[in-house]
Amino acid sequence: MNLSKAAYKPLSMAIGMGGGMVAGAVFKRVWRLVDHQREAPEPTDEDRGWREVLVASALQGTIFALVRAAVDRGGAAGVRRLTGTWPA
Repeated sequence: MNLSKAAYKPLSMAIGMGGGMVAGAVFKRVWRLVDHQREAPEPTDEDRGWREVLVASALQGTIFALVRAAVDRGGAAGVRRLTGTWPA
């Protein structure tokens, strides 16, 4: 394992955790815009309909995937700037 890969693993885990927190905050804010100040539904919320639960899940998944791709790509680019090689 080369130096850039070894340096990237712990950095990737830390960035990923931070990215997850950012994605959660972004989702909550976007959901408030969509549903006017109500909390996002849980799949087991009896008072919420299928459509609302599935739309919330799809939106949350999209936001998490987008943020994860952005932070993974940014982390890899940062390691390349520091070490001169791409970590993957």
